[in-house]
Amino acid sequence: MKKRYKKFKCFLFLVPSLAGVSVFVFLPFGDVIRRSFTSTTGEAFTGFQNYHTVFTNTAFRLAAYNTGRFLIVCVPLLMAVSLFLANIVHFQKRQFYRRVCLLPMAVPVASLVFVWNMLFHRNGLLNSYLKLSVDWLHTSSAFGILVISFLWKNTGYYVILWLTGLEGIPESLYEAAVLDGAGTMAKFFHITLPGLKPVASAVLILALTNVFKVYRECYLLAGEYPDKSIYMIQHIFHNWFRDMSIEKMAAGAVVVVCIFTVIVYPFRKKGGGNLGTLYN
Repeated sequence: MKKRYKKFKCFLFLVPSLAGVSVFVFLPFGDVIRRSFTSTTGEAFTGFQNYHTVFTNTAFRLAAYNTGRFLIVCVPLLMAVSLFLANIVHFQKRQFYRRVCLLPMAVPVASLVFVWNMLFHRNGLLNSYLKLSVDWLHTSSAFGILVISFLWKNTGYYVILWLTGLEGIPESLYEAAVLDGAGTMAKFFHITLPGLKPVASAVLILALTNVFKVYRECYLLAGEYPDKSIYMIQHIFHNWFRDMSIEKMAAGAVVVVCIFTVIVYPFRKKGGGNLGTLYN
């Protein structure tokens, strides 16, 4: 009886959050799933016609390809660069970087985009230096600019996450390794990486999530119709919303959620227990 009472008390604490998530997330998404099988007005059942329309849409395929390419490029780079910097800060005691690494996150996106425009516009500083007249933000180079922008703004945050994991690895392990004659690389691969496994899962989930939030930078850099190299999944949703194509938006949203779930689910059990620690 005592155990049941404790479980009931725990459940009571979860009720407010569960109610909020149900009302503002689960129920609306349930309606999105329903609308993905109906016409624009939501009255006529159309089966899988909306999904067929989405998958055969050239713009959607381009947006999905670019989003996937951005994910494949940025996530490994973000994790590798931030881990490298975290090791420097932790082991070489570079406390100055620890204090300033989050500054890029404090810079408003609009201000950051203004800087990129000042650098890469047709009349910007880069063209003035190279004696060229190239609108870099409307060429295939826009993808590289977007990657650099994403890494610059987010790396500091992930450095802090890695530092959380590094500080949890006992110093005695490194001292014992030094006594056994282990070098820097041996300590990294046999002590640091195994000790960071739980944190790595959480960091990966957060990085995957943030990749899908890059639309603000894309939109402010190049507008509604950017170069095709940075035409992301959010652009197609924006255009469908403008055209009031509710049925295509609903079907596309279900497809994106399913893809994201398939990518993230394998890391859920490994990383889920540490997400709360990292956020707190």
